[in-house]
Amino acid sequence: MIIAVDGPTASGKGTIAKALAAHFALPHLDTGLLYRAVGRQVALDGGNPDDPADALAGCEFADELLAEPALRSEETGGFASRVSIHPAVRQALYQRQRAFATQPGGAVLDGRDIGTVIAPDADVKLFITASVHERARRRWMEMQDRELEIPLVEIERDIVMRDERDISRKDAPLRAAPDALVIDTTSLGREQAIEAAIAAVQEALGPAS
Repeated sequence: MIIAVDGPTASGKGTIAKALAAHFALPHLDTGLLYRAVGRQVALDGGNPDDPADALAGCEFADELLAEPALRSEETGGFASRVSIHPAVRQALYQRQRAFATQPGGAVLDGRDIGTVIAPDADVKLFITASVHERARRRWMEMQDRELEIPLVEIERDIVMRDERDISRKDAPLRAAPDALVIDTTSLGREQAIEAAIAAVQEALGPAS
């Protein structure tokens, strides 16, 4: 069973995907972390994330980089959005994601093009969204917990820019698959969002789930 969970940054898709993986006993892959690793590697190399060649070179990151805390920073998130617009980068990471999705028993993957590109054959596709202001507030709260002082207005501006890049890129733009179940988490708490997602998956799979 393959469950695809897509959506924009800070929509809650990662939290929901992890919960679904635990509930249905499936392995989970945060595909956005791969792009963050590429962006981080480009920065470490002193390259330019907007340059296709530099971005492609960043795909050669060591696996150990995936555990680096810096991958969760706002700066790295911005780099990830910038390297992800390059078709060569997306192609380089495609096989890695596809292999994870099609492993025996299935998997849960979250990202921005899982249901449309990586696993269009997924058994269930969810598209998690929320308002820009609410997503910015959530990210600001995360920064506060990590004792990072970043103005809310700055985070909101960054999210708008990322959305624009993700939605308008030519290759694998951010969008809900035609058969995706859309869940708006703007007014939902963490547990409510998880419950809504589990219920949506169970309904899509039928009584046997």
